[in-house]
Amino acid sequence: MAKKQSIEHTHLLVLSLLASEDMYGYQMIVELARRSDHTFEMKEGTLYPVLHGLEKDGLVEAYQQEAPTGRMRKYYHLTRKGGAVLKDEKEAWERYAGAVNAVLNCGILPVGG
Repeated sequence: MAKKQSIEHTHLLVLSLLASEDMYGYQMIVELARRSDHTFEMKEGTLYPVLHGLEKDGLVEAYQQEAPTGRMRKYYHLTRKGGAVLKDEKEAWERYAGAVNAVLNCGILPVGG
């Protein structure tokens, strides 16, 4: 029986960011670092291929909007399909993390025991 291939964690993180609001690339990099207490420091060379793949798969859509500085920025928006994938993958991640934690915490002796 073949196992379902899971979404990559970078894709999951990006979709999670876009669930709260539309963002442009650099904003996502900064917000991901902030939310993860700098555990995730994504580089542009990693982020943009992820965004392009998500866009190709119909999970995000891009649009141009003028920034307060007058420059045009490319923003990304989570699609309905992207929201459904995010929900499913978040649940799968939570089951996986719970299983890992159950194994890690099994047989732990109390301090001094």
